[in-house]
Amino acid sequence: MNDTFIAPPYAGLTPDVVLNAVESVGFLADGRQLALNSYENRVYQIGLEEDQGGPLGDARFLVAKFYRPARWTDEEILEEHEFASELAAREIPVVAALEIGGTTLHHHAGYRFSLYPRRGGRAPELEDPNTLEWLGRFIGRIHGVGATKPFEHRPALDVASFGTASRDWLLAHDFIPADLREAWSGAAALAIEGAQRAFDRAAGVARIRLHGDCHAGNVLWTPGGPHFVDFDDARTGPAVQDLWMLLSGDRASMSAQLRHVLAGYEDFATFDGHELALVEALRTLRLLHYSAWLARRWNDPAFPMAFPWFNTQKYWQDRVLELKEQVAAMQEPPLDPAR
Repeated sequence: MNDTFIAPPYAGLTPDVVLNAVESVGFLADGRQLALNSYENRVYQIGLEEDQGGPLGDARFLVAKFYRPARWTDEEILEEHEFASELAAREIPVVAALEIGGTTLHHHAGYRFSLYPRRGGRAPELEDPNTLEWLGRFIGRIHGVGATKPFEHRPALDVASFGTASRDWLLAHDFIPADLREAWSGAAALAIEGAQRAFDRAAGVARIRLHGDCHAGNVLWTPGGPHFVDFDDARTGPAVQDLWMLLSGDRASMSAQLRHVLAGYEDFATFDGHELALVEALRTLRLLHYSAWLARRWNDPAFPMAFPWFNTQKYWQDRVLELKEQVAAMQEPPLDPAR
């Protein structure tokens, strides 16, 4: 996968192109178009004319997702769609891409896109133990399905792709200020070594199909409970990847939160306690990957506007300290949900 571009990747995605793409697969748009909060891809709520029938019934809106060029292959995107559809078929509350004309992935004007039903909701209240247990139950159900077979095309979450590749890309493209380069690269090297040791110790844990980016922003809460959106980062990895991002605060708080999550999770899936040793390693890899993600997207005009604090002297100074803290955190005992 090549994540760098000479020209902004969405320069040609005008409002007319978006509406024409939707109409190219049989829907009649009424002109209403609202950009939704997404940076990696471009996602729009599209208003529809009445009485169209089809997979949306009498719904007046759909959501159109335009994929960032060159990030995923068609096979990788379709495999993500197939996973979400498999979950939806088991009545697990996920928002899956609509199948239209025998496929969920469409092409128009050089862009690839998919369409989704619109689903509302709010962010879950993660301080509520009942909410955490409820989320745990549904993640357990997702993992129960995810463990039944492997991905064939989607990549794995590992130290090489999230840690080493991110570090090397940032150094090769001169994003680290010269006066911080030695300090940052040294901290990054120690962080990657610590993460690799954790993964080596957990070599025997299962790797399954995951949501991959299961934070509160990708869960919409309704009176009937949660539903999960945006499987764009679905990967193969340890189950705890879909759990640790629901936790926050100090060790005691995270241990208590994890206890509630696992109370629901283990109603539907068995959790291997050896995976808890990966929590801080996964956090470390996410931090490295996040910096590289921002850097790789910096020629997309949406990124400098949305993240003006990135690539400043202070940003990289803070990252040095953050990585050093993670090196220490990875040496601490794992979280203990029994306490």
